[in-house]
Amino acid sequence: MAKSKSKRKSPKRQIIECAEQHFGQKVERVSTPGGESRSSMRLYLPDRVVIATLRPNFRRTHLEAFVLEKLSAHCADLPECLGVVGKIMFQSDVGKRRLNMEIAEASPERRLDLSAEAIESIFRIHAAARKTELHTMMPHLGLNREWVMNFVDAIDFLKDLGGGISDKFDRVAAYETIATEPRQFLKWDCRSGNAAIGADEKLRWFDFEYAGMRHGAEDVAWLIGDEAWPVAPQKMLDVLNDAFDPDYGVTRQDYMEYLSVYLTFHCVQRLKLISKESKKRGWLSKEKIRKYDDAGVHPDFAAQMCRVGAFYSARSPITKPLTRNFLAALHGFIHVGKQQAQASVRDL
Repeated sequence: MAKSKSKRKSPKRQIIECAEQHFGQKVERVSTPGGESRSSMRLYLPDRVVIATLRPNFRRTHLEAFVLEKLSAHCADLPECLGVVGKIMFQSDVGKRRLNMEIAEASPERRLDLSAEAIESIFRIHAAARKTELHTMMPHLGLNREWVMNFVDAIDFLKDLGGGISDKFDRVAAYETIATEPRQFLKWDCRSGNAAIGADEKLRWFDFEYAGMRHGAEDVAWLIGDEAWPVAPQKMLDVLNDAFDPDYGVTRQDYMEYLSVYLTFHCVQRLKLISKESKKRGWLSKEKIRKYDDAGVHPDFAAQMCRVGAFYSARSPITKPLTRNFLAALHGFIHVGKQQAQASVRDL
C-alpha cells in the first residue's frame, strides 16, 4: 500500500491564505518586486496594495515589525506595519519606483535632489528613533573584536595594488575608531535598492530586519558606498553637509571623521564582494544589477567604489596612507571596463 504524502504549502500559498484571512479580502493578484527568490511579495487586494514578507528567520521579521511600529509614531519615511501573523509580516507598499532605478535615469540636478531626500530621510529616521526606547532594546551591531578586526584587515585585499599597504597605516588606530560605542539606531543596509518613491512622490526606506545600534554614520556610508550610486563622492559630501542634523549627538567634525574611516573599509568590503561574484558569474549588465538589486558586478561599479574609497580615505589621517591603493585599483577597473566595452562591440 503506497504511503500518502502530505502536501506542504508553498510560501506563496501560505502568504495568500494568511492575507485573505487577515484582511478579510480576496487576493486578486501577486507579484514579486525583488524577483522570485526574494522573501517579499506584493499583494493586490480590492481596495489596496500591501507587501507581505516571509523571511527564513522569523525573529528578524518580528524585530522589523517592532521597529516599524515604534518609528512610525514619529516618522513617515518608512512603511507602516499592517500586522504580523505567525512568520508573515504585512506592511504598506512604499511604491514600485526603486531609488536605484530612479537615480540612474535622473538628470544631474534631479540626482542631487534625490541624494538630499535620501540622506535627509535617514537623519529623520534616526531622530525618530531617539524619541523611542529602541536604544534599550536593539542589538548592538559589529562590536565584537573579531568583527572589527576582520572589517579593517580586509584592506589587505588591496595590498598588491599601489605598492602594498603603507607602513604609515596605523591598524590599531583604525581598530579603535571602528570599535565605536553603540549610541545611535541604525536601519543598516541603506543601499539605494532598499528605498522607493511612492505615488505621493515621497521617498521611503524599507527592509529594517537588520536594524540595531552603532555609531549612526553607517547608514549614510551604505548609501554613499553603494557601488550603483552614480553621484560623485565630493557632491555627496556637499549634500551631507547641508543635510547634517545638528541635534545628532556628535559634532559634525566627529561625524565626518568617523564616516571617512568607516566608509574606507566599507568600500573594500564591496570591492571584495564584486571580485568574488565576478569570478563566479562573470561581469553582469548594469540593467540587471539594478533591476534585481544585485551586487554591482560590473567594472564601472567597481571603479565607483574605488573613487569613493580614495576620496574618503584621503579625508582622515588614519586612512590617508590607503588612498594610493584605491587609486591603483581604480586604474585597473577602468582598464577592465574598456576591455569589456570593446568585447561588447566585437560581439555586435
